[in-house]
Amino acid sequence: MKGSGRVETAQRLRALPPYLFAELDRRKAALRAKGVDIIDLGVGDPDLPTPKRIVERMREEVLNPRSHRYPSYEGLRDFREAVSRWYERRFGVMLDPDGEVLALIGSKEGIAHIPLAFINPGAYSLVPSPGYPVYHAGTVFAGGRSFFLPLVEEQGFLPDLGQVPQEVAELATLLFINYPNNPTAAVADTAFFTEVVEFARRHRLIVCHDAAYSEISYDGYTPPSFLEVDGAKEVGVEFHSLSKTYNMTGWRLGFAVGNREVLAGLGKTKTNIDSGVFQAVQWAGIEALKGDQSDVEQMRATYQGRRDVMVRGIRAVGLEVTPPRATFYLWVKVPPRHDSVSFASLVLNEAGVVLTPGSGFGEAGEGYVRLALTVPEARLEEAIERLQRISL
Repeated sequence: MKGSGRVETAQRLRALPPYLFAELDRRKAALRAKGVDIIDLGVGDPDLPTPKRIVERMREEVLNPRSHRYPSYEGLRDFREAVSRWYERRFGVMLDPDGEVLALIGSKEGIAHIPLAFINPGAYSLVPSPGYPVYHAGTVFAGGRSFFLPLVEEQGFLPDLGQVPQEVAELATLLFINYPNNPTAAVADTAFFTEVVEFARRHRLIVCHDAAYSEISYDGYTPPSFLEVDGAKEVGVEFHSLSKTYNMTGWRLGFAVGNREVLAGLGKTKTNIDSGVFQAVQWAGIEALKGDQSDVEQMRATYQGRRDVMVRGIRAVGLEVTPPRATFYLWVKVPPRHDSVSFASLVLNEAGVVLTPGSGFGEAGEGYVRLALTVPEARLEEAIERLQRISL
């Protein structure tokens, strides 16, 4: 406080923009207080319940005294083995549970902490724009700088790594990528991942691939893992979350896999910050990964139905959207005479529908809004009806 009579935050906090979803929450609360019926297509929080088999395993383990003590820092070996077997089944990637798998308190936590392990003051992270805000925030907290890689439609929303200046590449430590992508819903193939591996080798970078949406895909499309590419494990790690795959957002369970040295650095950071994941949650995660996966198939079918309803509706009101092959987001162009904030504000105020301004994900997100398919079809249809009643 320094005798000023007021509390001053650290410069690292003042360097961050307001957290996008916190701002949305405040605006939604204000309208709800006025009695407005809000249809929230903003935050991507699955409305589908966690599968019963996972809940039942959690119930059993909460009552088991073995779960009541401090967990291991790196995660239960049973959990790490379950992750390893899931990766082999799903991607054909072999992982050593001792050293190549690390449990996380949700993938967001691991992504936020990895810059603390590897970014020195003044070093760069290469960060997609638009992109998940935590890539930039974690870099700022570590005293680093973000060099933003524009994701544009003409490039399929893939970064053009050839446009990174040599002087930036020489000072860069981390490269964040995210496919299937939030917020654009773009997907990447193994040819792109091969390019990433070559770029990382050339510039001695650590690749951090955020694969939180790899299990939400449509029309028979199956997203690949970055680690499927030759040499990927030599240069990077992949972050996964059980939040979207198994509707476990509130459970806070994820994992990082890949390069041993990178995971060891992240693990050392975590041991000084947290005490690991509640063991009962890890046992529930084991059930999620090892058990019957028909609930995942049903989830995909549900989201695909919602996607189809919303794409038809969005086009019917005169807006442009490309049907996504993965994620539960639509990346929609704003109409003429609007930017992303003014359009989202219009829709919220006139229709009571929450959209996320693309600019909130970075400068290159301007001109778009993101819609989340995390409400039932009936509410999506109602949202379209409300949009049809306003002048866009």
